[in-house]
Amino acid sequence: MLNLRNVFYHPATTPHPILADISLSLPPQRLGLIVGRSGAGKTTLLEILAGLAERTGGEICWNTTPLSSEDLLKLSGIVFQFPERHFCGSNILEELRLGHPEISASRIREALAEVGLENISYDTPPHALSGGQQRRLSLAVQLIRQPNILLLDEPTAGLDWEIKQQLVHLLSRLKQHWTILAVTHDAGDLVGIADYCWRLEGGRIYPLDKKDWQVFKKPPIPSPLVYPRSCC
Repeated sequence: MLNLRNVFYHPATTPHPILADISLSLPPQRLGLIVGRSGAGKTTLLEILAGLAERTGGEICWNTTPLSSEDLLKLSGIVFQFPERHFCGSNILEELRLGHPEISASRIREALAEVGLENISYDTPPHALSGGQQRRLSLAVQLIRQPNILLLDEPTAGLDWEIKQQLVHLLSRLKQHWTILAVTHDAGDLVGIADYCWRLEGGRIYPLDKKDWQVFKKPPIPSPLVYPRSCC
């Protein structure tokens, strides 16, 4: 279980804290969703949880074990917004093995199968994939490390409706085996598969009851009108 207790972040360059008194708990194999407007501190919180930024105060634990930033680097896997912009490998195999040359062939196959890319050629350049396949590959890049918690920054950003639905379905399956924490400014795509939901505003976090989640849900897209053909 991921536990945050009074996490505080106030860099010297800002007059006010970016994050203040952040406390939450996320059990294993659950999907937590943090909703907040741009500039609310969502990405900063993920960077702290990924060990990429040093919190000013507070405690982050896995179960009851306190975690340092170095620990979080090992235990967390983060997928940033528009991850396809950061692909560096010349092909899928190289992308998956960047920084992990010791990864076994079986683990590579398992990671690709987990995200529905088991039939893709390893020689395929990442930028030759479709938008949905690129998002799946970015997830596989992190899952291959087998992190305790998978961190997602605006995971559905920039995708069309159909690919968003495919990604949401994939995440609903992944949470059966992984602990996932996603942040977004638009919760409509993900609230249906979330187990916990919080609102981040003014650097503080507020838990939301399930009855309040309805405000995020989007109405279904109506079917296009079909006009009968003229008989003449």
